[in-house]
Amino acid sequence: MTHANGESRFSPLPALEALPAPTLGWENGAPHSHAFDDVYFSRQDGRAETEHVFIHANRLPERFAAWREPRPFVIGETGFGTGLNMLCAWACFAHHAPPEARLHLVSTEKYPLNGESLARALSAWPDLAAEAESLCRQWPEAVSGVHRLQLGDRVILDLHFGDACERLALLDGRVDAWFLDGFAPAQNPEMWHPALFAAMAARSRPNATFATFTCAGVVKRGLAAAGFHWQKVPGFGRKREMLAGHIDAPPDDTRRQATPWFTPPAAGPAKSAIVIGAGIAGACVAEALARRGVAVTVVDKNAPAAGGSGNRQGALYVKLAADTNLQSRFYLAGLMYSRRFMENVDPGGTLWQPSGVLQLALGEKEAARQQRFAMHHPLPAALVGQRKQSDLRGEAGLDVAGEQGLLYPQAGWVRPAALCKRLLEHPTITLIQGEAERLERLENSENGWQVILADGRTLAADQLVIASAHRANRFAQTRELALQPVRGQISEIPLPAGVAGPERVVCAGGYAPPALNGVLTVGASFVPRDTDTALREADHAHNLTELEKMLPALYRRLKAAGAELDPAQMQGRAGVRAASPDKTPYAGPVPDAAAWAADYAALNKDATRTFDTPGRHHPGLWISAAHGSRGLSSAPLCAEVIASRLCDEPLPVEGPLADHLHPGRRLIRALIRGEESG
Repeated sequence: MTHANGESRFSPLPALEALPAPTLGWENGAPHSHAFDDVYFSRQDGRAETEHVFIHANRLPERFAAWREPRPFVIGETGFGTGLNMLCAWACFAHHAPPEARLHLVSTEKYPLNGESLARALSAWPDLAAEAESLCRQWPEAVSGVHRLQLGDRVILDLHFGDACERLALLDGRVDAWFLDGFAPAQNPEMWHPALFAAMAARSRPNATFATFTCAGVVKRGLAAAGFHWQKVPGFGRKREMLAGHIDAPPDDTRRQATPWFTPPAAGPAKSAIVIGAGIAGACVAEALARRGVAVTVVDKNAPAAGGSGNRQGALYVKLAADTNLQSRFYLAGLMYSRRFMENVDPGGTLWQPSGVLQLALGEKEAARQQRFAMHHPLPAALVGQRKQSDLRGEAGLDVAGEQGLLYPQAGWVRPAALCKRLLEHPTITLIQGEAERLERLENSENGWQVILADGRTLAADQLVIASAHRANRFAQTRELALQPVRGQISEIPLPAGVAGPERVVCAGGYAPPALNGVLTVGASFVPRDTDTALREADHAHNLTELEKMLPALYRRLKAAGAELDPAQMQGRAGVRAASPDKTPYAGPVPDAAAWAADYAALNKDATRTFDTPGRHHPGLWISAAHGSRGLSSAPLCAEVIASRLCDEPLPVEGPLADHLHPGRRLIRALIRGEESG
């Protein structure tokens, strides 16, 4: 069944690939596209043209000045180009909007400029230098997908790299004002297509406006057919006329009609929130909400990062599937976001190092998997690339095992315990020590949830986020969410004089980052369904075995230099992580499991059955859990997913990826298969 906007489900994600940079010429400091034979901005005065066509035709100065909504004002753009339009919108917002207002920018781009060309183009506008520096510093690799940039305290930019029509069809969010830009219809007819205007309409809020420099007939007809009202208004410079207008009532979003259980709950009040758990998942959620002006209380049974997030060092890494799947797409997006996140949180590099991660192929099976991965993932070498045996020593700084490896230059290592403490230092975050024992929904109350602590104290807030790792499903509302505890122990080896560790994180069956303060960390053991945190000789022995397999020359030097390699004497730390059955985190609203079991019971007899009932959720209850051993690559992006949904913003991932992270996915699988969900 299809609807007026032609959408009845999310379209499949396009191929994960590197996107080509445009071939440019430069004319008086302005870039010119050879492929489209068109300029990126007006030679006459690009800044003035942007302000006339997009800023003033959308009435942004007065709309920004009057903005009092708790959610951000959202601008959507087709064709990011040099970013001039977006930076001008940011400058306008900074000048006119009240101090508590927020701005969210969403822009598509099929042919992203490289960083050097971007900086060169924007250097023409010295008064935008601060905004341009923030953009260029975080400019992502040209990989298809969504890239979230935190441009300023109150400004987010989501770059959707890929075809504009495809990207908007996958966008999970709604727009207040559109910049309909891009190369002229005569030069770029593939973009100015009826499906683009339909996608814009479907992603619009009621009374969303648009503006565009062109008056081409194909544009007027396409806008009208999609439901926009347009009018001709004076153009800029030699262009006598342009178009501006609005849409009264956009079509309903029906893309989850085939999977109504994933229909997100309505955004509720978000003035206050309680986060249960002060590990990496909870700290990231708390920081993401506090950054949006929410008053956050974090409650933890122990100190921050007392559980699985408490290690001295942790690897910021991913292991992607040989064949692209949703999990790999999420983790790659998570790795790229975590890199930008760490640069913003800790630009001085005291909490982390982008040393790169070298994944060794120890054995024929892993070598074949890496070969298949390289064939199926045409990604930039700056993100991931194959390395032959002859290159491995140079990458690691010492001899390593294996015949080949994958190098992730943007990955590295983090001090997770120190990071948690840094994130929780935000002035609107309050940390309370206590054990959350019971959760109660407060009906007809100013606050939505009450948390009863084991000592009898109570806390209340609009929103509640559970981020307590393997203990996240101990509450009545989350009992049906499958979580498996996984014990992990790291070993610490003080390096003798004259012995150096690897220059990058090296991993295979275990991992070893560069030494921190003269101590080499090796880990971690992996023991499912075990919650004991006492140190074990057997786990130290396991870690030493993995170290010898990965870095045999280093192991021999350690032994010869008298390093402490006796498992009975070694120091280390054990923690308990949590994993889901499918090894993807849970990030999103908590489903009402009993309601789902009743509403979708017929799935057991017919998995193709369609339903009209949207998924029922516990209002204002969220979860970020099951991050396993890759939480440094998943927790920051999951926090943005939750905060964006909770605060009624566009999501930082495509709709299908948001559904892949949904905590209720295993409930549906269990219903279809007639299994227990927990």
